[in-house]
Amino acid sequence: MTETQGKVITCRAAVAWGPKGPLVIQEICVDPPQKMEVQVKILFTSICHTDLGTWTGVLDEPFQGFLGTKLSGICQFASGYIYHLNLHVTLMKHLFSILVCKKEVSNLCEGYKVDPMKRLMVNDGGTRFSTTTNKDGGSSQSQRIYHFLNTSTFTEYAILDSACIVKIDPNAPLKQMSLLICGVSTGVGAAWNTAKVKEGTTTAVFGLGLVGLAVAEGARARGASRIIGIDANASKFEKGKVMGVIDFINPKDLTKPVHERIRELTRGGVDYSFECTGNVDVLREAFLSTHAGWGSTVLVGIYAMPRTLPLHPMELFDGCTITGSVFGGFKPKSQLPNFAQQCMKGVVKLELFITNELPFEKINDAFQLLRDGKSLRCFLQIAKFHISKVLLLY
Repeated sequence: MTETQGKVITCRAAVAWGPKGPLVIQEICVDPPQKMEVQVKILFTSICHTDLGTWTGVLDEPFQGFLGTKLSGICQFASGYIYHLNLHVTLMKHLFSILVCKKEVSNLCEGYKVDPMKRLMVNDGGTRFSTTTNKDGGSSQSQRIYHFLNTSTFTEYAILDSACIVKIDPNAPLKQMSLLICGVSTGVGAAWNTAKVKEGTTTAVFGLGLVGLAVAEGARARGASRIIGIDANASKFEKGKVMGVIDFINPKDLTKPVHERIRELTRGGVDYSFECTGNVDVLREAFLSTHAGWGSTVLVGIYAMPRTLPLHPMELFDGCTITGSVFGGFKPKSQLPNFAQQCMKGVVKLELFITNELPFEKINDAFQLLRDGKSLRCFLQIAKFHISKVLLLY
């Protein structure tokens, strides 16, 4: 039992009051967890393009809340028939019990699917966050702060649905484990689980941000013989070499479409292409870069509405396929702990993805680093971690 059990907690959070405005570090109130919810003390969080796209208004999601979809921390208290207390946890969205969840071919969840517009808790349709401080630091009447994507991790304490956490090895390095929540798992899983990259095959990765580099790392780990990286920012090429990328293409340097250059390099096209930018024009180039007869294109990027696939149905008659990948096809509850073990053994080198570390108070600087293309993953340390204070109960 923790000293915060059953109590309203006052803590710090980085609140987003509107698009493109600076996040405000201020005090908030966190209510106790309700049935099938958990209270988590957050040690590390980080910023990704989902946060950035929401903050800039590109994804058209609601505000007066705080963002954040990644955390590693300690589960301090759970309510209602949840017995795995005080665990090392990492954040996920998955639930056993419904038909879709039990299908081996799917990692989706009908009960707790990713819903960009979800702002309230499943149990009672309420929020667990509130504040009596306005965005200018003055006092106000208590007002609700909304949740974001089942998560909201830019805070010292979070209340989560129990379906959204995963127990991991207590010896796992918690800072690195938060990389598994989205970016690295999404990219590596797209190569391993969705495309099922085979040894000796060729791969093209469009977009060498964190997810794209994770795709390359996953393809390298599966023995791809040739990995081609495509990005308009040549400063990313050096990091790509470390991840196994052999050839680099900067579209700005070409006088022909990218897919034509890839076909020249590979005698007809690659076996697998991965679109990691969220740009439908790039998606078309990725599709056309695969080999007729068996080429496979995997969509990994997040696309703004209302754009649609830039393909004519007859183009699929050449035998090439196109498919999407959510969280890299991993089933978090059952498969993420094993993936964490593989990362601890060095199958995937997580430390290569960490480019910046800042204190929580510098969160706006972390957003700017991502906007400027100067960061793969910037970690924000929210709380100090003392291993002697962690228990693992079953």
